[in-house]
Amino acid sequence: MTESPVFNYFHELIDYQGQKLGDKPYLMHGDLKVSFAEYNELTCRAANGLAVQGAKPGDGMAILMGNCPEYLYLFYGLPRGGFYTVPINTALKGEGLTYILGNSDVKYLTVDEELYPKIAELGSEIGNVQKVFIRRSSDHALPDDCFDLNELLEGPPDKPEFPIDPKGIKYLMYTSGTTGFPKGVVNRNNRDNAQGLYGLATMLIQPDDVLFTALPLFHANALILTTSWALAAGVPFGLEKKFSASGFWDAIRHYGATQFNGIGSLIPIIMKQPERPDDGDNPVRTVISAACPANLWEAFEKRYQVKIWEAYGAVDGGGVMLFNMGDGPVGSVGKVNSGEWKLIDENGNEVPRGEPGELINQAPTENKSPVEYYKNPDASTKKVKDGWIYSGDLFYADENDYLYFVDRANDSMRRRGENISSYEVENWRSL
Repeated sequence: MTESPVFNYFHELIDYQGQKLGDKPYLMHGDLKVSFAEYNELTCRAANGLAVQGAKPGDGMAILMGNCPEYLYLFYGLPRGGFYTVPINTALKGEGLTYILGNSDVKYLTVDEELYPKIAELGSEIGNVQKVFIRRSSDHALPDDCFDLNELLEGPPDKPEFPIDPKGIKYLMYTSGTTGFPKGVVNRNNRDNAQGLYGLATMLIQPDDVLFTALPLFHANALILTTSWALAAGVPFGLEKKFSASGFWDAIRHYGATQFNGIGSLIPIIMKQPERPDDGDNPVRTVISAACPANLWEAFEKRYQVKIWEAYGAVDGGGVMLFNMGDGPVGSVGKVNSGEWKLIDENGNEVPRGEPGELINQAPTENKSPVEYYKNPDASTKKVKDGWIYSGDLFYADENDYLYFVDRANDSMRRRGENISSYEVENWRSL
């Protein structure tokens, strides 16, 4: 019996799969194919390249780019050198963009050439950013005081020798789950749970699966779930530049994808497309959905000959995830399978079955602070109170304890699977 490998950090999983799977394709983007071995090397080059540029362990880089392979070289590569990353919503500009660049304390920024005007408009209001790297899409001259991202990604290919600090920050993921400016959810190296990810992915993903995403990489669904699950399971995934309703199934067929993630309005948008005789002629077996409308669930499965698994999770959820893998009622996100949980009203009282209440889960005893907001201890304290993690989301439970998502519990709304705060609604012109 082969002994299972042990991973303390995600970069050890990258290295393991790179050596084990070698030339097997991992990342597919258009006609580009990057093998597991090449990806392992490219993440090393990214970390070493930033160090060559003068970065020190503990420094951070913000990423303002659309979907592209370079995004993933940086996001998963820079932590190998002790650096952290900050994905930024490409729709942000003005005050919203200024806030994240300043609040995150990043010293470096990578931006698409076509998005650079947003940075130029900020002038000196870019926090502590010392160097800006451009991902070029033309042969135009670089803006003054900017650098070519390709030069950074040509760093030495050797495995970084930096000893990982378990408490070091790996990335900040800014979320708009409450009022006011977005909060940076802290992910530290010692919360990687690469071992658990490896075990779960190899159980739920078949060896011949091919994953796919057209969702933006600045959101955790594509950036964390699709990419890390594919790597952990040792299977390829296709990455589209952006979502296209009319071209969605053509992209699926191009990559031979057998599984994709869907959030919010993605399934209704696809369902609105004109029916085609070949709708069911596609390689997809499973759709991992979030907030699939119950009235479209079975119709979508029948039309496209797929199986929907519903899931729920949040970047500031403290690791709480729910799954309905076809073993629960249509519309349900599944059951809480571990630890104590409650649905409570605004006064903290538990609600009866069938009535909506905020989901709270008991925090793991070994981790009293499972959710941390960057430089915001008050918000962290409100998120985890008396050993309970407050989700900020309303659910109702049926008589068998299956949960059904209802709405946000706080002053925000969901749009296409993303939480949007009242601040953003009120200031939409600047965002």
